[in-house]
Amino acid sequence: MMKSPLDHPVLSERYFYPWPCRFQDPFFIEGDGFRLGCRYRVVSPAAPTIVHFHGNGETVADYVGKFEDKIAAIGANLLLVDYRGYGMSSGMPALAAMLGDVELVVSASGLDPARIIFFGRSLGSLCAIHGASVFPHAAGLIIESGIADPLERILMRVEPWQLDTDLAGLREAVDRVLNQQRKIASFRGRTLVMHTRNDDLVPVSHGERLFSWANEPKGLLVFERGDHNTIMPANEAAYFAAVRQFVRQL
Repeated sequence: MMKSPLDHPVLSERYFYPWPCRFQDPFFIEGDGFRLGCRYRVVSPAAPTIVHFHGNGETVADYVGKFEDKIAAIGANLLLVDYRGYGMSSGMPALAAMLGDVELVVSASGLDPARIIFFGRSLGSLCAIHGASVFPHAAGLIIESGIADPLERILMRVEPWQLDTDLAGLREAVDRVLNQQRKIASFRGRTLVMHTRNDDLVPVSHGERLFSWANEPKGLLVFERGDHNTIMPANEAAYFAAVRQFVRQL
């Protein structure tokens, strides 16, 4: 079976920024020839669980501590997920293959999909929106600085010929695997999209498109402060207030 051009090693080398980083009390999820080093904090078995997919160049370790505490104070459990090759995970990152890891995480954790809130930041929005499409009756979907047009982002890193395909072939692969519009439109739960107007890496138009494609009930919060990498600290109070309200509305 021919591999997707989205899993081509040239794209993986240029798109991902994996780096090893250890943290306490990892929660390991075993895959086929790899394992994901996650972290699972439970405040109550009855509470909803946020399954969090971080941005590129980040790891689970970046969310251990303060972020965990904020989510715990809101009253939600938190499962922080590292991608293949990141943090304490083994294996090599690959754009199409990593989407299948979302289903692995849900299955291996034993979580009830109806009590899951998929949360994706930047690159992690691809995983979170995929999870919401596979489990359309999940409790919720939160997108921070999300990507509406993966093809645009890919073409910033590589030329199609470098992936042994042409533009039409790459476009077809992205449409088949990473069609954000089709995926988010299939989700039936509550959606919150957060972006900053000053995002210097993923323009706010991406967040606006994701919001327009989502079903009701949905909310869009565009911050006037911060950029792609400072959206949370620059808007900390309003950021976590929005997440708190979102969780309480479920």
